[in-house]
Amino acid sequence: MTTRMPALSLAAVPGRRRATISLAMEIEKKGFSGIYGPSLGDSLALCEALAFATKKIHFGTTIMPFYFRQVVDFASTVSFIHELSDGRFRFGIGVSHEPALKARGISSGKPLEDTRKFVAELRSTPRVGELPPIILAALRKKMINLSEEIAEGMVFANGARSNMKESLQAISEKARNSADFFIGDMIPTCINDDIKLAKAVNRKTLTSYAYLPNYRNYWKEAGYREEMEGIEAAISAGDREKVQYFLTDSWLSDTTLFGSASQVREGVEAWFDAGIKTPILVPSSANGGQMIAFEEMLAIW
Repeated sequence: MTTRMPALSLAAVPGRRRATISLAMEIEKKGFSGIYGPSLGDSLALCEALAFATKKIHFGTTIMPFYFRQVVDFASTVSFIHELSDGRFRFGIGVSHEPALKARGISSGKPLEDTRKFVAELRSTPRVGELPPIILAALRKKMINLSEEIAEGMVFANGARSNMKESLQAISEKARNSADFFIGDMIPTCINDDIKLAKAVNRKTLTSYAYLPNYRNYWKEAGYREEMEGIEAAISAGDREKVQYFLTDSWLSDTTLFGSASQVREGVEAWFDAGIKTPILVPSSANGGQMIAFEEMLAIW
């Protein structure tokens, strides 16, 4: 069994928020390396609760879309969480995606320029107190490089393991090896001895990402040009069912974890070896919802 423990992705779903906090306390007891909240729901509110409910485990947002609130509001909140958690909190930020922004009536600008501006304004906000480490959501090399320039780390989501060595060449060897520079990846994970069933769960999870141009462009660079161009042709033809056809088994094995307990644990080790210091497993289950997925996850460690 691996001695290098991954982190887990956790969202506070309405109606199960108290249960989510109890689950976070169990995750800490199990020895996982962290708890990170996705953009689903209010991950900052979850992190505020974790500052009180947990004692030692690191936690953070992966990601909080920075267009959603005013900079001074963010600064006040994240400084509060940072102070109350004794420095265990990491503020992961990103530009999000066009559909999420459009639903809020927000138009995005230039990702690199806007990210740089947001971080500068956050750090110059007066009278808020000390700020937490800032982690940038990144996929391609320009944002990866920016993470070393202006932040304390980066986090991928659905990254390609086979391309991680190439991606991480965009930062210095010092950053790659520093314990103070965060390198994480959100990895969809399904534990089930029925490999076909587990793959189907992850394929369904990632189908919506295949519709996002920035992800397709990243996966093209990672070696999946033919698959992504096939998806683009299917989208153009209005053939939504064919999109999953191009989410091949080899691509799925490169971007997600699935299979038996031992296969998932071995996969986590492979992600560590690829240069991801904090693999963040995003549990799904073929047998039920989020809580069932976490039961299955906690049982294999």
